[in-house]
Amino acid sequence: MTVYRGTFLDTPAAGELRVELDGGVRVRDGAIVARGPFAELSGDDDVVDLRGGLVLPGFVDTHVHFPQVRAIGGLGMPLLDWLERCALPEECRLADLDYARTVAAEFVDGLARAGTTSALVFGSHFAPAVDALFTEADRVGLRVTSGLVVSDRLLPEALLTTPSRALEEGRALAERWHGVRRSRYAVTPRFSLSCTTEMLDSCADLLASVDGAFFTSHVNENPAEVAAVAELFGGSYVDTYDKPGLLGTRSVLAHDVHPTDGELDVLALRGTAVAHCPTSNAALGSGLFPLRRHRAAGVRVALGSDVGAGTGFSLLKEGLQAHFGQQLLGAEGEPLTPADLLHLATAAGADALGLSDVGHLSVGTRFDAVWLRPSAGSTLDVVLRSAAGPEDALAKAFALGGPADVAAVWVDGDRVRG
Repeated sequence: MTVYRGTFLDTPAAGELRVELDGGVRVRDGAIVARGPFAELSGDDDVVDLRGGLVLPGFVDTHVHFPQVRAIGGLGMPLLDWLERCALPEECRLADLDYARTVAAEFVDGLARAGTTSALVFGSHFAPAVDALFTEADRVGLRVTSGLVVSDRLLPEALLTTPSRALEEGRALAERWHGVRRSRYAVTPRFSLSCTTEMLDSCADLLASVDGAFFTSHVNENPAEVAAVAELFGGSYVDTYDKPGLLGTRSVLAHDVHPTDGELDVLALRGTAVAHCPTSNAALGSGLFPLRRHRAAGVRVALGSDVGAGTGFSLLKEGLQAHFGQQLLGAEGEPLTPADLLHLATAAGADALGLSDVGHLSVGTRFDAVWLRPSAGSTLDVVLRSAAGPEDALAKAFALGGPADVAAVWVDGDRVRG
């Protein structure tokens, strides 16, 4: 067994920060078997000294695009223009398997560097590229839920498929990867705008045939997109997924910046979670996320980086931008404390992804953890040493922290970074 010593911060319940200032966490076979003051846990176990900095639960990213690493930084465009000029041309390149393998390595490394231990990943339109992603995530040891992205209209020809082929290729990928070590499958239509009702029905068939599979897509991101979906389907955006039976407790829809009250009621009724992607919403000018309305309706919300419209893999940055967005909404916003930000980046994401044994550092959970230890003399190091207390230190970590401050990362007790 191993005892990790350090300052541990986590949020088993929303908004409640739990602190061990000189704490100890005992880990056996990847699971936390004891937690408390280090002086009460020290003994004959191996000790890993993580004093200096903060030990947090591994971050959980509920929406991130594997093929878009190299598309980060396309600023100054709304969603549909950005897709046409930046994202979709890059996604077409993943038809080349060697290229896809290179991007998969860059993508998984980017997640690990940022302290992301679990992620719901938008895969590729090409089945061999999705296989490459799962292979690399499995090699590194991250928890990844992903799948083949499918569309049958309004995209470049190279990215289109048929409902029958989508079902066949998706089923083959799920048979290879779903439930294998830390990998799970997600049925992934790109968005209703690029899918006919026949394609969405095919997605529902696949979802029903793979026990425990997830469903993910986009919803209500941009007003022009919302209007186009309404014109094609004659109803609400959420209904396009609900009618085929795609929404449930293992469903996560990204963005939802412009929902109607009726759509929020449907999401709450189905138990569907929403991935809030603050830097992407800001970069594309999509709007400010109505967090208060989601919470009032009972809709679960977690954070997503949305690489590559988002501006990086770090959920610390996403938490900070979430705080900014709610501040800018004024009376309509939901004030977010540092504990709220940590919960959105960890336990809320784990809940959205059905990962009941990660997201916080309690006895009985798996040891998925991030050690934030900034370099000596950096601004974050300076302000952490002058912090008024743990909550203030956490606020400073969200304000200034990033991948450069991630000293080590563990998944299931295995050190995958640092």
